[in-house]
Amino acid sequence: MLERIDRTNAYVGIGGPVPAAPILIYVINLDRCIDRWERMRNQAVHHGLNLVRIAAIDGQTVADHERIGFHPRSFYYHNGRKILAGEYGCYRSHLMALEAFVASGDAMAIIMEDDVDLNDTLIPRAMAAVDAVSGTEGSVVKLANHRKVGFRPVATTAHGDVVGRCLHGPQGSAACYIVTRPAALTLLKTLNAILLPYDVALERGWSTGVETFSIEDNLVEFSPHRRDTTIGKRSHYRAAKRHFMLRMTTHWFRTHDQLRRWLYATWARHRISL
Repeated sequence: MLERIDRTNAYVGIGGPVPAAPILIYVINLDRCIDRWERMRNQAVHHGLNLVRIAAIDGQTVADHERIGFHPRSFYYHNGRKILAGEYGCYRSHLMALEAFVASGDAMAIIMEDDVDLNDTLIPRAMAAVDAVSGTEGSVVKLANHRKVGFRPVATTAHGDVVGRCLHGPQGSAACYIVTRPAALTLLKTLNAILLPYDVALERGWSTGVETFSIEDNLVEFSPHRRDTTIGKRSHYRAAKRHFMLRMTTHWFRTHDQLRRWLYATWARHRISL
């Protein structure tokens, strides 16, 4: 399942070998997406980063009765639609990445999907984001989001990045985040049951029990591969939806969840300062 790219002596610049990065980056990648992995591997060599490849689960190859931790009725209740095969594979793949990280014994790691581009400032800025909220017991900081509506700053990092929470969501995307070991252990317990898409479930710190934050300005850019999604297109999501009147439980859940999100974001600065 794991393919480690160790950059200790892999790239030699003008001034000599580039030292290995201080933490590992776990990249979730389907076996069939060879071009995505090659792109990231080349970038890792260029920037002197350590990658661990997580062979993603292809949800298309998993029969409904073989899905682990998945209960159709519960997913219907929370989302008003069927789960897409790609969503199931994505969810289980992220849990595999968390398990691999925990097994490493490291203090923190970055988990990433294969449709973003690496850069040489990612790791120091990500680690600084964790340091900025170090008053919390285990944390997740999302380093890339599609939406940041009602962003409320909590702390500023040593690199000048602003860490905070949003009053409205979901924010979209679990493409790149840094997670500490205590947080990963908690997530593996609280996210074991698939009730929501993984990106939605991850940011619900009020439910997972993990202090969860976002960076105001994304630390990574999405690659051209983002357009060729392996999870599902809008037409697939629309086709999986129930009729509006059959989604009343979903409307109730989302209204209640939005209130909890608002409270979670509002009290963030107070909790960090304690």
